[in-house]
Amino acid sequence: MPKLDIDWNALSDLKGAELKRSTFKAIQQAAFCIQSTDHDDPSLLEAVPRLSELVSRNEHELGTYHQLVSSLARSTGLWNYIDVQKADASDAFVAEAATAYELGGVTFHREQINALDALLAGRNLVLSAPTSFGKSLLVDALLATNKYQRIAVVLPTIALLDEFRRRFRDRFADKFNIVMHQSETSTDGPTIFLGTQERLILREDLGQLDLTVVDEFYKLDPARRDDRSVTLNAAVYRLLKRSKQFFFLGPNIDKVSVAPDARWNFEFLKTRFSTVAVDTLDLKAVENKRDRLIDEIGEDRNWPALVFVSSPGKANKLAIELSEKMAVSELSGDFAAWLKGNIGPKNFLSEAVEYGFGVHHGRIPRAIAAHMVRLFNQQKLPVLLCTSTLIEGVNTAAKTVMIYDKTINRDNYDFFTFSNIRGRAGRLGQHHVGQVMVFNDVPEKTELEVSPTMFADDDDLPDEYIIHIDKPDRSERSDDRFRYFRDRLGLESDDLKLASSIGLETSILIKEAVRRSLHQSNLLIWNSWPRWLEIQEVCEVFCGPQKVGAFGAFNTRQLATLINKLRQANSLKNFLLTQDASYPGRPEEQDNIFKFLRACEYGLPQNFALVELFVRQVAPEADYSLFLGGVASWFRPEVLKELDEEGVPIQISERYYVDGDDKRRLRARLWEECKSPASRLTGFEKEWLEQAL
Repeated sequence: MPKLDIDWNALSDLKGAELKRSTFKAIQQAAFCIQSTDHDDPSLLEAVPRLSELVSRNEHELGTYHQLVSSLARSTGLWNYIDVQKADASDAFVAEAATAYELGGVTFHREQINALDALLAGRNLVLSAPTSFGKSLLVDALLATNKYQRIAVVLPTIALLDEFRRRFRDRFADKFNIVMHQSETSTDGPTIFLGTQERLILREDLGQLDLTVVDEFYKLDPARRDDRSVTLNAAVYRLLKRSKQFFFLGPNIDKVSVAPDARWNFEFLKTRFSTVAVDTLDLKAVENKRDRLIDEIGEDRNWPALVFVSSPGKANKLAIELSEKMAVSELSGDFAAWLKGNIGPKNFLSEAVEYGFGVHHGRIPRAIAAHMVRLFNQQKLPVLLCTSTLIEGVNTAAKTVMIYDKTINRDNYDFFTFSNIRGRAGRLGQHHVGQVMVFNDVPEKTELEVSPTMFADDDDLPDEYIIHIDKPDRSERSDDRFRYFRDRLGLESDDLKLASSIGLETSILIKEAVRRSLHQSNLLIWNSWPRWLEIQEVCEVFCGPQKVGAFGAFNTRQLATLINKLRQANSLKNFLLTQDASYPGRPEEQDNIFKFLRACEYGLPQNFALVELFVRQVAPEADYSLFLGGVASWFRPEVLKELDEEGVPIQISERYYVDGDDKRRLRARLWEECKSPASRLTGFEKEWLEQAL
């Protein structure tokens, strides 16, 4: 089998007649290999983006080769690289036929068309394709057909939810009601339900679905060590029971394991089809990796650059170190000034951003993280330090990916995860040739078989998942396990599902702790707004079998104090500034306050609600509902929280909120303020809001 043997770096260094002659030979060799090998061989496919970039960069010498490159693009199926203006008529016709003008003139490639053919024929599809394949564009194509009226889309992160929401709003606002928040209700008309598994599993207004889409579906496999896997499987099980068709998307998966008696049939499409090329620079032999990393970060030829590190703490520490050594941007000062005035001048984020370094991981506030990515894509923040959270689908325009660490929270990542991180380099239409710098050994290449819990044999189902299965779908053995936990916890239906979200064995320990506390005092028996001692007692109860650090605090006393201070603060801005002023710890750990705020959204409300259930078994007069509603929204109006998830920071929106505002009214008021000559917004805030709104 012939192989492409071209030194692309040497070719790009040539000039004049020698460049023209060598490029023609490269096109000849590529054409011969393409006709003789597998249709999705990545080593051959990459010839098209490389030649396309080379010709575009050397228009004077190579302009006459556009037609040849377009012919190669047609042959490989990379129809989106056909230059319609300069291509042969037959090649241009193929590109035109694969172009969706209702999606802004996007041209599909061959493998996207194959996937669409399967889906539009009504078949369930599980698609495994590289990061640069353009998987999410297929969802838009399906919506544009008007074949689907009610669609549920399951996404792993709020950041990705907002990205999909923006895209759907821009393309389909006149066709679909887009529902993302619990406060938003569906109608009988065409509706798109967007949500994480934790949100969609709670919705009661889904009705009959035409299509369920699950992005990053490999997370259904508990072997991926994602503690949200059970909830994801339960949510998808619930959605598929009411859906006519499903579409699972994910990267670099070789096989999907299914039990012989699994109820759901599907077609599995695996492709290596990639739309960009990637150069890999092996730096594992470098003696001082830290110094080399810092040197490469400082080189503007590598920008925009994503720098992958293993944990939030390491990302924070690297941001501090870099901001002490260099500046890479003069365009981020306004953002840094805003951060100093709204989260605190001592917070490491403010200084990092001032010198051009963004930070993106699970603790960073959502509106701020979204703006980091936006400025990165605009090249105003040329360097973005990130953890694995950024590989879960959020679109970035990175030219270079620097993979500095080889672990994720102390565990070595596998080849699958490495491939996903690597796939962030390059972007169609911007950086046709990406670059990856690897500072450690590349994991051994292994095949990845995904084994979703919901497709497994009954004997392999975890207890927490069984709680969510409808009785007719439970085997006799599963029903016995269900009854055991129901009787042990004294809970039914939705209350039992709440316990499963925390962990059934953990819930048993919490119930025992509640009994002990009630035997000693009445501190757990309260309603309306609790006192500090009562908050601390609840924290003591549920933190016994769990780590208090998971909630962003060092001990239960501090956790109770943070909750109380958040409740008493007259604004989120003042709460954060007060915490910043009094913070005594290490700078890289200062984002624990953000971890606490995330726990208020998910984690703390569930634990307080579970404690309340057990308390009410003894003292029915206990009522935590008012407090629970407050903590989940940071004791602010829910509309502010929803807008924060859509990119509008609460520090801005709370200044303009009027009692009784719904999201529509508040959005309109913010938009009017952006356009008003007498606005109290800074120029930077206006620009931020205009982009977010």
